[in-house]
Amino acid sequence: MSDSLVIIPTYNEIENIEAIVKAVFDLEKDFHVLVVDDNSPDGTAAMVQRLQQTFPDNLFLEVRHEKSGLGTAYIHGFKWAIARKYDYIFEMDADFSHSPPDLERLYAACVQGADMSVGSRYKKGVNVVNWPLYRVLLSYGASFYVKMITGMRVHDPTAGFVCYKRHVLENIALDSVRFVGYAFQIEMKFRTYLLGYTIEEVSIVFRDRVKGKSKMSGSIIKEAVFGVFMMKMRSMFQKNRF
Repeated sequence: MSDSLVIIPTYNEIENIEAIVKAVFDLEKDFHVLVVDDNSPDGTAAMVQRLQQTFPDNLFLEVRHEKSGLGTAYIHGFKWAIARKYDYIFEMDADFSHSPPDLERLYAACVQGADMSVGSRYKKGVNVVNWPLYRVLLSYGASFYVKMITGMRVHDPTAGFVCYKRHVLENIALDSVRFVGYAFQIEMKFRTYLLGYTIEEVSIVFRDRVKGKSKMSGSIIKEAVFGVFMMKMRSMFQKNRF
């Protein structure tokens, strides 16, 4: 039984899923992987089922009925991981924008004392490869905006490459998390911050996907811009329910 579970949410990732799963299992540290698939029409879940024949003890699959958003996919995975008592629970994209070897660095940061470790694109300058300038400016600007509104001293609050100690997720009211898209990552860090847990950033190099299509959309950006301000207000005036 591994102490670590990597949650990979998928929707139409048939081009990446086999390679990313095998890359995680090639690491020296023993990680388990849970794929949470939103009923991808391209056969992503069927590919994972085939891979389970090779990795029956450390690859798991949850298939949801429809595309319901990144945040709800992760929360589904968090609850699955908590029920099975994993000590370290990771978020990671399927598209290789997050480098699998960095999982070991995020793990080490939590083992050494952090409650949450974040794979940060902006801890040491801007470490992003193959993004157009407008995406860099959008992401970096969003990070500055979030720090200004929330007061968190996290350089990359929108990062989606994260390790949580289990007790952090056990003490966050997961059913009250509102955001499902881009802002979900911000809300999870903000809730962790409000609970007084230690957040440590680990500098990584982020590479844009080579295969498949980005899930970024205008509605996701709108949620992040307008939602963060409302989230801060709720945390101030509805503390018991936030």
